[in-house]
Amino acid sequence: MRKPNLLNLIEPFLSHFLIISLLQGATTADDVICLKTLKTEISDPNGYLSSWTFTNSTPGSICQYYGIECWNNNENRVLNLRLTNMGLKGHFPSQLNLCGSLTGLDLSRNSFTGSIPGNISIMVPFVTSLDLSYNSFNGEIPVNLSLCQYLNSINLQDNSLTGPIPGQLATLSRLSSFDVANNLLSGQIPSFKAQIPAESYANNSGLCGAPLNTNCAASSKKSNFGVIIGSAVAGIVVVVLVVGVVVFVLLRKVPKRKREEDPKGNKWAKVLKSAKASKVSMFENSISKMKLADLMKATDDFSNDNIILTGRTGSIYKAVLPDSTFLSIKRLQDSSHSESQFKAEMETLGKIKQQNLLPLIGYCVAKNEKFLVYHYMPNGMLHDQLKQLKWSVRLKVAIGSARGFAWLHHTCNPRVLHRNISSKCILLDQNFEPKISDFGLARLMNPIETHLSTFVNGEFGEFGYVAPEYSRTLVATPKGDVYSFGVVLLELVTGERPTQVSRAPERFKGSLVEWVQHLSENNALGEAVDRNIIGTDDNSKGEVMQFLKVAYRCVLPGPKERPTMFEVYQLLRAIGEKYHFSAGGDDVIMTDQTAEHDGFDELIVAS
Repeated sequence: MRKPNLLNLIEPFLSHFLIISLLQGATTADDVICLKTLKTEISDPNGYLSSWTFTNSTPGSICQYYGIECWNNNENRVLNLRLTNMGLKGHFPSQLNLCGSLTGLDLSRNSFTGSIPGNISIMVPFVTSLDLSYNSFNGEIPVNLSLCQYLNSINLQDNSLTGPIPGQLATLSRLSSFDVANNLLSGQIPSFKAQIPAESYANNSGLCGAPLNTNCAASSKKSNFGVIIGSAVAGIVVVVLVVGVVVFVLLRKVPKRKREEDPKGNKWAKVLKSAKASKVSMFENSISKMKLADLMKATDDFSNDNIILTGRTGSIYKAVLPDSTFLSIKRLQDSSHSESQFKAEMETLGKIKQQNLLPLIGYCVAKNEKFLVYHYMPNGMLHDQLKQLKWSVRLKVAIGSARGFAWLHHTCNPRVLHRNISSKCILLDQNFEPKISDFGLARLMNPIETHLSTFVNGEFGEFGYVAPEYSRTLVATPKGDVYSFGVVLLELVTGERPTQVSRAPERFKGSLVEWVQHLSENNALGEAVDRNIIGTDDNSKGEVMQFLKVAYRCVLPGPKERPTMFEVYQLLRAIGEKYHFSAGGDDVIMTDQTAEHDGFDELIVAS
């Protein structure tokens, strides 16, 4: 067997450490200058940027501005700039390099002009998503864009870009989405690792090669022949030019109309029309047989209006069947897995059944798209319901969730690490019984993307939930899951968010975990409890404090200091014994305490 190249093995880890060190070293004052400069450079006729006043110097103040998403709402570090459909005018902002932590840039559906900077990789080196679509950018696509090595998505459609698509862009290993439709591009289409549909190159008459049905060699001969004929018949050329100008003017009206099209945000779904007959493989007999056409109809062709949640593993859509049955359809983010590998993973996940896991009831593969079918949870995410729940319901959710995670860690075969535990992955059914979603999906993500996403993509299951040792080891472990679940428990008992503590002193800028640790060190742990859940019952107060101590143990800095997930479940179950939440039996079996370390090795590598 061929030995793996050492450089290939360590490259994702080296780049990961580089990102962390550079982002942590960013000066937050520069982010303010970045936004100030941007506001002065562009025209804002509709006043969307009027909230950018810069009169408040408090850390985190810019995070409240329209179109700004921060890494942490308590500091001025811009994560994403989302300035879409605001009627903005001007050139590409010149000082974006001062927003040194920027990972997402969306300037789509505005009236920006001029060229895309040739040094764009210096301006936004860590960008993972770049959307400049539906503007009037001209000139060539800069070769330097290929140095933005963390790009997952590039959207340049509906501009006036000319010249070739740089072949160097094919070296972007993480790129899964690329769209340059409705431009004036020409030349050979690069061979991207991801499968980019033909629609992403539409209305660029000079482009040739796969996936378009045009041969570059034939196009070249045809072009040369046209030059000879054109030089011999000058009069015809004049006529052609006149006609060409008229046609060009007419064609340029199309993109302007298209700026107002696709209101449902589902242009990608239109590509699937020819695959509507694709079968949906079902694991439950209670659901009638379906095809992709049924899923599309139930989601209004995957309209953005039906999106429930968008995360690192994909977007979830609400679906309504003709018989008024509700389902959730996840459009899975693309990965490097083959169709056969994907189906094998789905068959494995479809067999995993436990009362606190959201069961996979079906899947569908259509062209380059992969969809997962789940039951719909009427009470949504714990994240959204948290502050409305009384103490007994919060305890019920905690015990049920711990039971599900313990089953994954200690009973399921093969045992599973979740890797993205948060209050958003815990869904609630009609009886507020918790159902864990997204388990096992880490195995379908690319290894490099899985490591980087926690810190770079800034999406589902990240800030405030990640165990402190992960930035040093880059290895997912059972104790890392325990830490993340401990943060969820702290949310339940304090009513606070992981990265923003409303009850902490104004001078305190730390996370929820740091706040609780600070209170514990000052013998004031009881102050962390959400007063809305404490009644007059002394037993209730005792339960809350026991619960808080279990949560605190889960987030201890050292992994060895934390309990196992099985122990967490047992401790919580003991606290809620009088409520009989587990009256239906117990399927969590701890067969081997020592297997916690060695038993996960194969799964960690595979995921």
